Amino acid sequence: MTGPRYPDLIAKLPSSVPFVGPEVQERHRGAPFLARLGANESVFGPSPFAVAAMQDAAGQCWQYADPTNYDLIHAISAHIGVRPGNIIIGEGIDGLLGYLVRLLVVPGDAVVTSDGAYPTFNYHVVGYGGTLHKVPFHNDHEDIDALMAKASEVEAKIVYLANPDNPMGSWHSGAKIEKSLDSLPDGTLLLLDEAYIEFAPNGTAPMIDADDPRVIRMRTFSKAFGMAGARVGYGIGAPDLIKNFDKVRNHFGMSRISQAGALAAYEDTAWLEEVIALVAEARNRIAAIVKANGLTPLPSATNFVTVDCGGDGAFAKAVLAGLIEQGVFVRMPFVSPGDRCIRISAGRPTDLDIFEAALPKALAAARG
Repeated sequence: MTGPRYPDLIAKLPSSVPFVGPEVQERHRGAPFLARLGANESVFGPSPFAVAAMQDAAGQCWQYADPTNYDLIHAISAHIGVRPGNIIIGEGIDGLLGYLVRLLVVPGDAVVTSDGAYPTFNYHVVGYGGTLHKVPFHNDHEDIDALMAKASEVEAKIVYLANPDNPMGSWHSGAKIEKSLDSLPDGTLLLLDEAYIEFAPNGTAPMIDADDPRVIRMRTFSKAFGMAGARVGYGIGAPDLIKNFDKVRNHFGMSRISQAGALAAYEDTAWLEEVIALVAEARNRIAAIVKANGLTPLPSATNFVTVDCGGDGAFAKAVLAGLIEQGVFVRMPFVSPGDRCIRISAGRPTDLDIFEAALPKALAAARG
């Protein structure tokens, strides 16, 4: 008796996922985390109106969701001043990344990203047989000039750029990104991941025409809107590209509950402003805590602070292990020189109290 016949591409892929979730780690530890500060979720939660909308929608979850995402698309288009045909809704940015790669990449196609940038994008590229070309970060920033040069060298289908960036928290001005389009090769799409744009300073978002066929921008309800578990993201791009998503996307991938929650969250601007302020307070406190322990917080335009531990990757990993042992869930960049750091998500005062108490012990254990 035989099993399924896997294509060679699938048979050769590693059995792995981009991230190990905190729930997996909790099962291995045999205890829950006391402070969940590693996944860049919003511990401040979604808008109360979003919660109420999702509760109301739960009674209708026997119905499929509107496969066109009509209400949410029209709300977003009216708010940001683009046509509905410029917007695609999907299961978080992660889902949209998968659809975009499936749409554009066949085995052997070149794709360019930064070494150490968001690994889920790489996961999709490799899964569809694309060839990844990576350039190093420069001064803890993604190197836009190097990305464009590499794209030209390898005739890339896609260039991935996160602004602000995960995992370093750094950012480029919108003007710099606009200028970089002059060096984007013909036939190459700039994938601009703006998951953290709500936290960034004014001028970070570039002024790019939504009809520009060279660019797709992706945003999410997982961060500032506090709905990571609902899995809602959206892309902004030229109508032809957006329309082509219909060839590959899961038309019933969204739930009615997620659609209702995202619509209510998007309309509650007061809650969004409050969360942004709370995140700024949390970033300031994280910076103060790590400075008091002799570490260096990196500038951040996100809902986390990346912390330079002052050693190499092995030392930072030891600090991370010490925090996890004390029930504080954090993560760290994967690639040198970023792996000298750990990354702390914005938390409530009680979360940061726990972190503040645990950090000196973790440092002592790492140094000892």
